[in-house]
Amino acid sequence: MSAARRYLIAGLVIGLTLIVSAIIIRATDSNDSGSTGQAVAETENEAEAEADAEEEGGPRAGIEEAQEEAEVTASRLEALHAAQAAGKFGSKVAATTSPATGWVGSRVLSSTFDDWEPAVATDPKAPYVYLLTTRYGTRECGSHCPTPFIPITVSKDGGATWSPQVPICECLRSKAQYDPTIEVVPNTGAVYSAFLNWDRHNGFSTVFAKSTDHGATWTEPVHVYGNVSWTDKPEITMSSSGKDVYVSWNGPQGGDLYVGQSHDYGATWTQQHLSDDKRYYYAYDARVLSDGTVVFSESSIVYSGLKNVSGEVWHHAVVSRDKGATWENVVVAKVPQGEFCVAAGCGPDFYAGQTSVVSDAAGHLVFAYEGPTTDGGPQRVYVSTSSNSGRTWSAGVPLSVAGENATGPRLASSGGGNARIWYMQTAGHDPDAWNVWYRSSTNGGAAWSAPVKISDAPAGAAGYINANGFAEIYGDYGEVAVTSTGKTIATWGEGFSYTGPGGTWFNIQR
Repeated sequence: MSAARRYLIAGLVIGLTLIVSAIIIRATDSNDSGSTGQAVAETENEAEAEADAEEEGGPRAGIEEAQEEAEVTASRLEALHAAQAAGKFGSKVAATTSPATGWVGSRVLSSTFDDWEPAVATDPKAPYVYLLTTRYGTRECGSHCPTPFIPITVSKDGGATWSPQVPICECLRSKAQYDPTIEVVPNTGAVYSAFLNWDRHNGFSTVFAKSTDHGATWTEPVHVYGNVSWTDKPEITMSSSGKDVYVSWNGPQGGDLYVGQSHDYGATWTQQHLSDDKRYYYAYDARVLSDGTVVFSESSIVYSGLKNVSGEVWHHAVVSRDKGATWENVVVAKVPQGEFCVAAGCGPDFYAGQTSVVSDAAGHLVFAYEGPTTDGGPQRVYVSTSSNSGRTWSAGVPLSVAGENATGPRLASSGGGNARIWYMQTAGHDPDAWNVWYRSSTNGGAAWSAPVKISDAPAGAAGYINANGFAEIYGDYGEVAVTSTGKTIATWGEGFSYTGPGGTWFNIQR
């Protein structure tokens, strides 16, 4: 997500309604396979949340979000400069000398720059790997460089070596860029990306760009959002040919769910408004199945006023079986609120509601999510599966350790029933000691390998790494992918706190 806390825009334009044409929205509980698709009823918590929002100052507009974003960026830059002055950040990071079994050892993308929220994609038929991050604290990226901006680095050999880090778009008039997403078109090797661009004229907006020369050059960004005045948290997926492209984001009506779609390789876009309730949506992952079915993994939260969360977190599979003409909203799981983040600059919702989805075989899906068993308790990471392209889902099976707080599951697959996952988990229930754990399945998520800690840099390698882990997760985003030779590559963010500074880290299987 963008650096500004997402709860700050929870009250945006509450009560406005847009007319939705030719869209079927069905919110079904996965435990009720006979449901006819009735809309989810408004809960008492949701009604209270709306009243609280109005009481605490009413809805926020895009201009307030832009102002808040500027303040968060200023705080992050101040923390960066303070850490540099104190000698805690900016020096060379120590190499990983004892890598996890089967892995080359975690590396930081840059020890010099303050990097947040990475994304990674691989070409399934060639050795290309593409890594994005969100970079603060420098304008050394061209005459129109914003801060933060999104640099890209490319490996032509499966992650063994990497190109220089260069901006994916200098984007004239851009003030800031956030939320990088990137995918490779399976049949052609073209690279697609959607990200947030803060334009001086249009405000926050989701844009689409593509490369047909392995990331060397990119098309001018195309707006995917139509007349939607403000967007956040984009997620992108496409058909195997690249012709059909889908981007989900949340919009200005209190986090309503939107999908933009293109059926001409990203040249032109239409938009659909898929929710009009009090729940605030976040997209985290997406896939297009071999039969053209589109699946987004999303979560939704109810905000009480502009700062606090209340009620349950819902995890959703948002599915279209007709190339985006109609959509189903299937609730995979409902969980209580978990532990709040206590790091500097962090909001209470930072660990909540993250999801991922992957198709590991025809019609078979694996869905990861997180949640506690009791309100305010430590979260566990769960996996649910579907054998009918997302119509119904199994009960969640926990993968992380009971008693530790866990968040941020990310899935990948190369087909054939294999699924791979990493997630963040505390050590000793210490909120300042996080690690990244990896597990895999060869049978569609029925059984999983023993967990392996892949955040294996030594204590003191960076100022935010101690003997038990790193101090704080740095950004909502992080991803995992499978190279053309079947190796897993994972990327994530580590930092001193939510405010930072920190770095983008990655690790690759041998």
